[in-house]
Order: sequence, then structure tokens, then C-alpha cells
Amino acid sequence: MLRIPKSMLRKGMYIEAVECPTTEFSLRRFLLQSDEVLRSIRNSSASHLLVNCARSTVKIDSSEGSEPDRPDQPGPSVKMADPVAVRQEVSRATKALREEFRLIISGRVDLSRLGPTAMEIGASLEASPDIFLEVTRLKSKDEGTYVHSLAVSALMTHLGRLLDLDAKTIEALGIGGLIHDVGKIHVPNAVLRKQGPLTPGEMKAIRSHPESGYRFLKGHGERSQIVLDICRHHHEMLDGSGYPAGLAGDQLSLPIRICTVCDVFDALTSPRPYKHAWTKSDALAWMYEQGHLFDRTLVIRLSSIFE
Repeated sequence: MLRIPKSMLRKGMYIEAVECPTTEFSLRRFLLQSDEVLRSIRNSSASHLLVNCARSTVKIDSSEGSEPDRPDQPGPSVKMADPVAVRQEVSRATKALREEFRLIISGRVDLSRLGPTAMEIGASLEASPDIFLEVTRLKSKDEGTYVHSLAVSALMTHLGRLLDLDAKTIEALGIGGLIHDVGKIHVPNAVLRKQGPLTPGEMKAIRSHPESGYRFLKGHGERSQIVLDICRHHHEMLDGSGYPAGLAGDQLSLPIRICTVCDVFDALTSPRPYKHAWTKSDALAWMYEQGHLFDRTLVIRLSSIFE
């Protein structure tokens, strides 16, 4: 992947993402072939784009995307094998997500702003899955929720691509992953960060976050059913033992199943105050054994990311 300024854009490039709201320019993951689309991108508010060099039909020099990093701009999503580069990308995305949550809490909800962040972080995982996972395990107490959401989002978009879902759905998966725990803004930090066992009241507060987040987003005009469903139902299980609605089987859409698998995988493989991190193989093996809880096909697809 290469991040380029839109002034460098030309026909024959395969565009992964245009860094502007989808309400302004909705196309994602396409081969640029027409002058009309080229003009639309250049007339948009986007300053940069993500280009897939391997799928482009014109030769692209990596220097086309080389320019000084700016503090307010996400950095280049290139084929990464350097933990430092991945850590910088995760740090940039964490700051962007933290700022977005600040805006959301203040009532300024526009999730289309999260599209570029979802695509950037997804490209980082796709380039170096093992390094990405290693870096996202190193999260501090203050940034834990944000980095967890970044990891879940990246895993979800990658699974979406492996399943050959369309670009619009993949972007919705990415945004849903970033925002799936938004309801936790209504849960006291003392409860979220508690290291010991939770009281029944504290557990009730924690378990309220999916419904709380859903009602908050819906009340502020969010219309994407995929995003709303992910937010509300990411703790549902195939056998109906999850919450808040106890949905089961076919009542759980593919996006919900994808989020559940990615959410649990990241939770199991992350260190917590009350447990050690599981290895990837142990987490995937355990999840596969719990076929009554998780979609085994998705667990297998998730495991293929790290082969």
C-alpha cells in the first residue's frame, strides 16, 4: 500500500481508499479508469489516497508517496516489516480515534470521518499481521479501549476482504469495529479499570454498554444498519447465551458474527490485569472448539491471516 497526495493521482491506479467522508466520495477499492472519477476525487476535500501498487495497471514509484509526515495527517500505509513503523501507524490511529471519541461524546457524531482511519489500520494489519498484533498488545491502561478497537477493526476489514465482501460493506465493518465499544463512554472508568472481581451492579453496568452505544448512535442520526448492529450485538453468541437480546443462529448477521470472532480473539490474546495473554494458536483453537458460540468458518478464516 502507498499513501499519495491527490495531486499525484492518475488513471490506472488501484484506489483502496479516498481520505474523505463516504458521503462526499463513496467509491472504495476500485481501478481508476475515467476522467470523471479522477476529477471527482481531485475536487473532493481529500488530501491523500491509499493506492494498491500490486493491483494498479500503471507502474508506481514508491517515491510518489514519500513526503514529510505531518502531525495531523495519518502516515503512509506501506508494506511494513518494521515494528517501529507499525507502532507509529498504530499511535497515529489511536490519536485519531481518541479525538473522534471526544467529538462523539460532545454530540458531534459523523462516523464517515472514521472511514480513512479504518482503511489505514486495516492496511497495516494486512501488510504485517504478526507484527501488527504484537504492537497492539503493548497498550497502556489509558489507551487500551482505543487500541483494542483499532485491532478489532483491522481484523474485521481483513476478514471482509477474505470473504470477498463489497467495498461499502468492508468500510462499514471497519467503522463498526472502531466504534463497537462506544457505549463504554457511559460506564464509569473505575468499573472499566477495576482489577478485581466485579460486583453484580458493576457487571450490569458493563453489560449495558452494547445497548447504550446503540441507542446513543441511533439517537444521533447514525443510519448504517451494519454499524448499529455491530454496536448492539457484538456480545451475542450463536447458542443465544449472549447479550443484550439473546439472539441465536440465523438471527445473527454476518457482520455481527465477524465482530464477535474478532472481538473475542483480540480480548483473549491481550494481557489484562486479571489474566495473561493467550497465544494466537491457543485462542483460535479454543474458539474453534466453542462451535456453539462462534462461527467456525470465520475462526478458520481468521487463523489464515496469521499463517
